[in-house]
Formats: sequence, structure tokens, C-alpha cells
Amino acid sequence: MLKFSKIGPKNYAGDLLVYLVRQPGKGSPRSACGTVDEIIRRVHALGDFSGKEGEHLLFYPEKGRHGLPDVERIMVVGLGQEELSRELFRKAGGSIASLAMKSKAQELLLVLPDLVCDMAEMVEGLSEGLVLGAYRFRRYKSKKDPEGSGEMLQQAALYAADSRGVGKALLLGEIAAQAACLARDMANEPASHWTPAHFSEYARHLAAIHGMRCTILDQARMQKLGMGGIIGVNQGSAQPPEMIILEYAVKPSAPTLLLVGKGLTFDSGGISLKPSAGMEEMKYDMCGGAAVLCAMQAVAQAKLKRLNLVAIVPATENLPGPAALKPGDVIIQYGGKTVEVVNTDAEGRLILADALAYGIKKYKPDMVIDVATLTGAVIIGLGHHRTGLLANDDELCARLLAAGERSGEPLWRLPLDQEYSKQLRSEIADLKNVGKKDGGAITAAAFLKEFVGETPWAHLDIAGTAWDFTEKSYIPKGPSGIAVRTLFNFVRNWKG
Repeated sequence: MLKFSKIGPKNYAGDLLVYLVRQPGKGSPRSACGTVDEIIRRVHALGDFSGKEGEHLLFYPEKGRHGLPDVERIMVVGLGQEELSRELFRKAGGSIASLAMKSKAQELLLVLPDLVCDMAEMVEGLSEGLVLGAYRFRRYKSKKDPEGSGEMLQQAALYAADSRGVGKALLLGEIAAQAACLARDMANEPASHWTPAHFSEYARHLAAIHGMRCTILDQARMQKLGMGGIIGVNQGSAQPPEMIILEYAVKPSAPTLLLVGKGLTFDSGGISLKPSAGMEEMKYDMCGGAAVLCAMQAVAQAKLKRLNLVAIVPATENLPGPAALKPGDVIIQYGGKTVEVVNTDAEGRLILADALAYGIKKYKPDMVIDVATLTGAVIIGLGHHRTGLLANDDELCARLLAAGERSGEPLWRLPLDQEYSKQLRSEIADLKNVGKKDGGAITAAAFLKEFVGETPWAHLDIAGTAWDFTEKSYIPKGPSGIAVRTLFNFVRNWKG
């Protein structure tokens, strides 16, 4: 979809030509074309365009007009006055993609502005924004939506007088964004069309394309291993559970990162049934699993060599069938810990506990990150603007905070002291799966902490950001694809 163009704006004759401009302190914004600047000055004098961030000007030049290219449309997009950053360019790219589709342009040429900034950062931010902003899920539309945007954007080309040295930035931005869009696709699929078996099928597909190793633990194997968490949660479903394991190996001497993603393909709450209002959104409860698999895809496509990776996705449904777990039941997790299931709607921690304990014992990773739509409590605390971060290791935490900031997916660290673990003591088992309502996001993480031992570990609670994330030009309604780019940036920028 993205490429650098050897054809400059003077000779471009396509659907849409785009210029980026800064908002000046005085006077009108300036582009790289004098004739376009004349139009900007006139519109600026009317008070209709000043170059504010996200502001745009679209016009349709007369064919053959002196000084203007023979193009269908010309768009000028404002960058505002704030400090130039990757996120600013990402938002600009999202605005351009969205506006292009509304104007029914299928291809465009974006003229890179001459600005005092890191050109690679600008190119990567724009490429991410263009791909993420062009995303639409239309698989189940039987006919064109008359109120929707125009045709899908097919191609975007970037032009710079000198683009040497930034081709990699364009590629990496596109790889990361396409992987996030794939995670959005997985989440948008109805639960009937994205089951545990679909997770397994896609993991096998990735392994075949990128030379990774894929292992699928079926129900019988998990029962033999004593994974009472995922087996118990699955008891009410007709769909068998599957535990997907994907390995990306670079060299024995490299550190190993274990990624674990919650793969609840539908969560009714089980016997502790959720309210019916909004339950359709519980098909999104697999967004952690999608993020982990799609991050693996991006790492493999980019051929990153600094870390060995193992991804585990415990996948199941949580339904109130006749054999479903009942409140008060006691299960035995992998490794032998017993858990009193006080609430069957706190099921994500049960399947993650099996995956974490198994992955740490088998692969002996140097560090672990799990990603899960785990608690509604994190939304109460942080809203839909930041992912909750809890960890037992400060350095791992700092690296994740930096990766989230770089990706435009901010994280916020919450405490994880021993006082919270005390709330999980059970009278009849080693643990109970829920504590008091207060501090629910923290006690959920405290439960997981019981299964990671001394291994450096971080937990990302994406319940508030996996969908209905902060409104941005490159974030659609519905699933955001959160954490894919954060994990990709974490691996990409790893320094031992």
C-alpha cells in the first residue's frame, strides 16, 4: 500500500495530492508549492484555514491551470504549532487517510514537508497513521453503505526530494500498522467466526510463512498436564479449548521473552452471567491473544534479531452450559495451586495462570509480558485512555512505558504490594479468584503474580483500551488493535 514515489508533485496526475503545513505565529501557512500558497492565503484571509492540527483544506484545481499539477484534488493538512513528534505525524497520517476516503480518492501522493525534525520519525509516523487511518471492517456488508466513506484507499505514495535512508522507516511503520489492523480484524469477527480453532489455524499459518514453530495443546493434552484453569472455564462450551504456542528463535545467546495473551473468544460470564446490555462486545475478550499473535507476525516480518520470543494464547469460550463451573467450585491450576472460584466471570486470570505457569516452567524465559482484557475495574480507574500496567520488575516496566509512549498507546503503572495479595486468601483453597471490589484491577494482577515466581513479569490490562480507545484520527470505532505496536516497539528497541 505504501511506497516512495519518484514522481514529484509537478508531474503527478492522480486522485489526490497532499501537502502538510505548520501553523505559523503570523501570516498564512506555507506549503512547498507557490500556487497552492496563493490559495491558502486567500482562505486564511477569510479565517477558514490557519494550519491548526487536523485542520484541512480541500480544493479541485482546474485542469491545465498554470502553476498547479494536473491532479483531481489537492489537500492541505495542518500540523499545528506543537512540538513535532512521531504521534503528531501519526495523527496527520490518520487524518489524511480518513479525508481521502471521504473524498473517494483511491490513491494519493503525500509531499513530505521540509521540517527540522528526524525524517525517519516523520516517515514512520505518517506511514503508521495512513495504514491505521484507512482501516475499515466491511466483511459482512452485503452492499455499500450510502452513509459510509468512499472507496477504500488502495495506495499512498510519499515524495521527498531526498528519501535516502528512510526506506526502512516506511517499511517498519507499515509492518506495525498492518499487524495492528489484523488484530482489529480478529476482534471484529463474530464469536461464531473466531473460535479457539481459528486462533490455532492462524498461528499455523504464521509459522508456515515465517519459519516459526507452532505447537497446539488440545483438551486431552491440557487435562493430562493438569491445566484446571482453562479446562474449568471451558466446561460450559461446546467449542473445545486450545492452547496456542508460537516460537520465534533467533539465537541461543539472545534473551527469551514470553508473551501470553488472553484468548477468550466469547465471555458470557458463565454461571455468574453478565448483564445482557453490551454483552455482544464480549467477543472482544480475545484482544490480548490477538495482540500477542499479531506482534509475533510483525517481529517476524521485520526479521528482528535481538530477542527469542515465545507466544502463548490460551483460547476458550466462557458459557453457562450444563457442565459449567459453579461459584464455589475448587480447581487445580497447572503446577498444583488450588483456587476457589468465587465468581465465574473472573475467568481470564484462571486461563492466564495456566499459560503463565506452564510457559515459565517449560521455556525458562528471561522476562514475561501478558496482555489481557482482564477487568472492568481498570476502566473505572483509568478510563479508556491508558492501559493498566502492573509488574514485579522496575526495568521491564520502564521499557514498556517507553514503548507505549513511542507507539501512542500510553500505559499507567499501578501498585502491586503484598496487601492486595492478602485479599485473595481462601478459607478452603490456596487462593480465591476474586477479592473485594475495590482495587479490582490490582487484585487480578496479584492473582497472576502467584504464578510467575521470581521471573521478571509485567501485566497489561487492556480492558479499557482494546475498544473505545481515546478518539484519534487513526483509531476507528470498535477494536483498536492496542498493544500490537507497543510489543513490536519493545522488541525492536531492546538493548541488552
